[in-house]
Amino acid sequence: MSKIRRSLFEFSRTAQPRFPQGKGRSVIERNIPDVTISRLPAYLRVLHELQSEGESIVSSSKMGSLTGFSSEQIRKDLAYFGAFGTRGLGYNAEVLEDRIRGILGLDRPVHLALVGCGNIGQAVVRYSRAQHRHLDIRYLFDVDPALVGTEIAGLEIRHADELERVLGGEGIRLAVLAVPAEAARDTSVRLVRAGVRAILNFAPVHLDVPEHVVVRTVDLTSELESLAYYARENDAGPDGG
Repeated sequence: MSKIRRSLFEFSRTAQPRFPQGKGRSVIERNIPDVTISRLPAYLRVLHELQSEGESIVSSSKMGSLTGFSSEQIRKDLAYFGAFGTRGLGYNAEVLEDRIRGILGLDRPVHLALVGCGNIGQAVVRYSRAQHRHLDIRYLFDVDPALVGTEIAGLEIRHADELERVLGGEGIRLAVLAVPAEAARDTSVRLVRAGVRAILNFAPVHLDVPEHVVVRTVDLTSELESLAYYARENDAGPDGG
């Protein structure tokens, strides 16, 4: 290993995230912009891909070209958590991937539940079980008698009446909500009551949750409708008329 690479490797191994002593990690992370947290998985994916291609040292400009974010934005995002690289050299890809996994809590299995086992719910379960070893869907719930008691990817679907009892007892903090819009708000209240702190919501409605609960809504219909604007025929011509 060259002196430069050895120096970078040793620096990356010893660099620690800056979390003030005496404060819990969850408190500190509340001060970090949501958009920064939302970009970390993209960095994680790129780092994993680069390592699979044999690259051990990666620059912010290289990460930027693969994620679509600027190198300055990447360095700013990472700086919230500490010093991970060496100016002019880059980052140790393996170390940085491990650190980001730790920041996101993916350095250990994250157990979650899914409520609503229709088409979207089933697709999420099958994809997650096949692709995300750290995100472990443990419980499925629905109210449809035709689904309750059946299995998806080896997981039994329980009746939603069991939701609070099961999740509260297991300490589940993350849930996917894939129920019809008319049931989403009431179900989110039950999830919060059971101790859930983060919800991925596929229902096209706003969920009114306490401040300590984070909701991410994926509205596929709205996304397609907004994209229709860019797909429409331009009558004015390429020069705007």
